Amino acid sequence: MSDSHIGNSTTVPAAESQQEYFAKRQLKQGAVGWLLLVGLGVAYVISGDFAGWNFGLAQGGWGGMFIATVVVAFMYLCMCLSMSEMATMLPTAGGGYSFARTAFGPLGGYLTGTAILIEYSIAPAAIACFIGAYCESLFGIGGWIIYLICYLVFMGIHLKGAGEALKIIFVITAIAAVALFVFIIAMVPHFNSANLFNIAATDKAGASSFLPFGYMGIWAAVPYAIWFFLAVEGVPLAAEEAKDPTKSLPRGLIGSMLILAAFALLILVLGVGAAGADLLKDSGAPLVDALVAVYGTNTWLASFVNFVGLAGLIASFFSIIYAYSRQIFALSRAGYLPT
Repeated sequence: MSDSHIGNSTTVPAAESQQEYFAKRQLKQGAVGWLLLVGLGVAYVISGDFAGWNFGLAQGGWGGMFIATVVVAFMYLCMCLSMSEMATMLPTAGGGYSFARTAFGPLGGYLTGTAILIEYSIAPAAIACFIGAYCESLFGIGGWIIYLICYLVFMGIHLKGAGEALKIIFVITAIAAVALFVFIIAMVPHFNSANLFNIAATDKAGASSFLPFGYMGIWAAVPYAIWFFLAVEGVPLAAEEAKDPTKSLPRGLIGSMLILAAFALLILVLGVGAAGADLLKDSGAPLVDALVAVYGTNTWLASFVNFVGLAGLIASFFSIIYAYSRQIFALSRAGYLPT
């Protein structure tokens, strides 16, 4: 069940057989259950619930963002269903790269694996910058010191073992999820449907109070709707370490996708409905600004969500490091990178 199905004689040292080569390069099997996989899938994405998605309101209004989110959620759900099927047949650490190699051959595998590796290598660096900015605003310490600490601490935990790392990821993600629940509950009493449509309609084709930027606003909002789900497809990268991957991988993928979809729709409806689309469309911290708009400044709610928002960033940083470590491992084992 390793990458042996994609290896070739040019990547295996002459002194050992292909079977021996891959036998020496197995990850620790059975270290991860389906619940940790659900936590991993949510962890990849949860930082996107705290910021970034709201810029779609400036592109499509609430109606355009809502339609884009539903379309993107359906797309990701279909992708997760497909990947869960493929992951049960090819439960390897390569994830999407292994699927592409099987379907399109060595070149297709190489291009896909390299693209995924670039995505997962750059994303933690960007998130580390956000963590540094958050720490500077909360504690007065930021910059390269925070970036370095993030990499040293979290890579060290990953080196300890997959089971230990994913348990810590699960706890951090649970803390961030609690902040989202607190935000959602706090918005319910202040929901007003009129706030969803308080962006003035333009003269674009199809413009209305529901679609202030017209039909094209739906298309323009799609990249921001993706923030609610981006990277959940990384769950199959834990395939070799999963307990009973034929059952746990589909549960992990679909379970995390359903949780993320619920968060996306609740935040988009209740958060915007309480604070107003016009207020949040350019906000750097939409959840905090929504709470400040509704409850005023210097409240424990805003401070709590602002502080725990840091946990959401850490969860995504931590989990994506896990993802690209497995991607590097798989590409190395298959001979695309130095063994």
